[in-house]
Amino acid sequence: MAQSSQTALLVLEDGTTLWGKSVGAPGETFGELVFNTSMTGYQEVLTDPSYCGQIVVMTYPEIGIYGVNPEDVESARIQVAGYVVHRAVRQPFNQRATLSFPDYLERAGIVAIEGVDTRMLTRHLRTQGAMRGAISTVDLDPPHLIARVRQSPQMLGRNLAQEVSPSQVGDCGSQIANRKFHVVMVDCGRKENIVRDLMYYGCAVTVVPYDADIQTVLDLHPDGVFFSNGPGDPDPLDATIRLARSVLERRIPFAGICLGHQILGLALGGRTYKMRFGHRGINHPVRDFRSGRILITTQNHGFAVDPTSLGIAWEPLDTAFEPSNPQVCKSASVQVTEHATRNTVTMAELLPQEPLIGESTLGFGKVEITHLSLNDGTLEGMRLLDLPAVSVQYHPEAAPGPHDAKPFFAEFVELMESK
Repeated sequence: MAQSSQTALLVLEDGTTLWGKSVGAPGETFGELVFNTSMTGYQEVLTDPSYCGQIVVMTYPEIGIYGVNPEDVESARIQVAGYVVHRAVRQPFNQRATLSFPDYLERAGIVAIEGVDTRMLTRHLRTQGAMRGAISTVDLDPPHLIARVRQSPQMLGRNLAQEVSPSQVGDCGSQIANRKFHVVMVDCGRKENIVRDLMYYGCAVTVVPYDADIQTVLDLHPDGVFFSNGPGDPDPLDATIRLARSVLERRIPFAGICLGHQILGLALGGRTYKMRFGHRGINHPVRDFRSGRILITTQNHGFAVDPTSLGIAWEPLDTAFEPSNPQVCKSASVQVTEHATRNTVTMAELLPQEPLIGESTLGFGKVEITHLSLNDGTLEGMRLLDLPAVSVQYHPEAAPGPHDAKPFFAEFVELMESK
């Protein structure tokens, strides 16, 4: 059992310095520092490919209480660049546990730190925004390590899908008794539960690399094409965006989750933007405008689709957001920002009552916003009115307790049935 007392240093690019103890493997790691507000699910966070290139700060003070086990992983290995916790629990208290949390990190070679004030660190990231950082047990000279952090790669403009996507076509779930459809998944860094949910609805699943061409997809004779979640900036993924447009042009049923949602926005001629600190947690409220319900969702994203780039007069409440098409912003949208700044009304009261509909600048028809965040108004879901395509920014395959978001897969199945 890991019992490390080795000193570890955490620094941020703005000069913030925090000392703690190593709780994983010795060494050092660099990445974008982000925070996750989940109280549970740390193993799913660790193994989610969308966290590739990121050092994750867990806001819940004790991590590792129920240990880890081989059933709860979202991919074949730990994906985070590093991990920050207030206190690591070394003795797991759960009958399903096969390994302790610190041993899990150490065996995987993951550099992590405990004993830091994660509340202060989270407030700092909320105020200043996600930024580059490093954890080290070998370079304990703060000015030197900070200088190295400032030379490390930025998240903006970085293609991380190429680091987690498979290199060739693969069969992920064709041997199912109730097969109804064949889904080709464009794997930008998929979570395994997406495959499980598609199989539950009778879908055989074949994965293709993130940069596959349309002929590769057509040769598999899909009933639908699913664009997965994944890490990094969606804007550099030119091949993925071209593939999405080719799927839309052929009217093949299309679904996207998280990065896949952003790919759809870019394929339509829209824009994406880097959020100040993003959404990462398991209790994010989202309004579904079609049903009127409030969904409790799991989220993990640092980029989002700009509604104004699709001709929709809606501005999310994110200080990092700048509308790419300010001409479409009506006075009502401007008032939303002003009211929210004064804290006079809630986001629930500010959300629109009528459907928000825009149009693709590349000829793919009308686009309707189906979901918005109740925290800050971020675009959380959309569908095309003239083509069979739907997407959500949150993670409907996750089950943080509520299963509110699961119907997304049924909606995709309905598109394939209609086709």
